[in-house]
Amino acid sequence: MKIFRSNLMRLTRPPLPAQIEDDPVHVRIRNVHKSYGDHQVLKGVSLDIYRGKTNLIIGPSGSGKTVLMRQLIRLERPDSGELLVNGLDFAKLEGLNLASMRRTFGMVFQMSALFDSMTVFDNVAFPLREHTNLSRKEIRERVMEKLEALGVSAAAHKLPAQLSGGMQKRVAVARAMILESEILIYDEPTTGLDPITTEMVDDLIVQAEEMFGVTSIVISHDMASVVRIADYLSFLHMGEIAASGTVQQLLHSDHPATAEFIRASRISLD
Repeated sequence: MKIFRSNLMRLTRPPLPAQIEDDPVHVRIRNVHKSYGDHQVLKGVSLDIYRGKTNLIIGPSGSGKTVLMRQLIRLERPDSGELLVNGLDFAKLEGLNLASMRRTFGMVFQMSALFDSMTVFDNVAFPLREHTNLSRKEIRERVMEKLEALGVSAAAHKLPAQLSGGMQKRVAVARAMILESEILIYDEPTTGLDPITTEMVDDLIVQAEEMFGVTSIVISHDMASVVRIADYLSFLHMGEIAASGTVQQLLHSDHPATAEFIRASRISLD
């Protein structure tokens, strides 16, 4: 991304070189380790995140999903290993280069994490006001464009508490996309939602991918959602990728822990 005065950006993302744009793998995670004191959480994680696809990372509680996500968006630095984003090792970046690369990622948090005291408009405008030098008119145009695209423009002046869970998720996606992120990460997006809202959120993930051309990474243990939306699936078990592939490949995996996890989810294997 282009950096202007005061290290602010104008949201003009230069086109990627053809060899990168044509690479089906958007992110390559290679041999990533992370420990906290004597507790080793990630034990050499390697997997590919495919460009313009819905990539799900599943696994039981305590398997390391959240820790892996924190490395991926560089909230923490891996102890070792590579995080290759468009061919550049994100794990090694610091300072302004790290800040710029972070904007490649948009984050949709588990409970949406909207600011309760701000309107929908101000929630979505917040990253633009903090990280760009766009005019008020430009900010308004960009915010309303995203809200309209996601079907929540009529709620622009409402507070988050006035919205349903599904509508809040749409606002969270708009905020995550407002800096023109290439990759959206969803942290347990259907946790605590009823079946109807869960299906709406699943549809939203696919819709955002199709409308904005983003790469989606979904951290989840909801196997019903996995079967509905995943293009590629990785099973994280005890800090390692135990199996990876298409949904059908993982549903019929002969890896013991993967097979047990799927059996316990009680989903149809047909």
